[in-house]
Amino acid sequence: MDRYITWIIVGSVFAALAVLFGAFGAHGLKSKVSAEDLVIFETGVRYQMYHALGLILLGLLAMNPNLNISTLPFIFFVIGIIIFSGTLYLIPLTGLRWLGAITPIGGTALIVGWISLIYNLIKA
Repeated sequence: MDRYITWIIVGSVFAALAVLFGAFGAHGLKSKVSAEDLVIFETGVRYQMYHALGLILLGLLAMNPNLNISTLPFIFFVIGIIIFSGTLYLIPLTGLRWLGAITPIGGTALIVGWISLIYNLIKA
């Protein structure tokens, strides 16, 4: 399977999970956590969806034979989604506020993913 198809599949899985987590947050958590915690959870969902769509875009761009897109943006997006959104899901669910100190690592990975995509596009 071509890597760009894998990127599109992974992006689609993350998008489907974002919808699932969003529904869980809206219906399952709304009455169980504070309004502040619900906002935290929803931020994780929102950023997961943005970057799931970014992964799909990445796969579509990689289909162009004139663009030699490296795997770095893919790797950083996946790591970023897992760490950034993952910690934002866990904070309201577990009450472990210290996880907020890890969240910026995921955010940095997402930023590096976008910068590496920009670099790949300029390089092409």
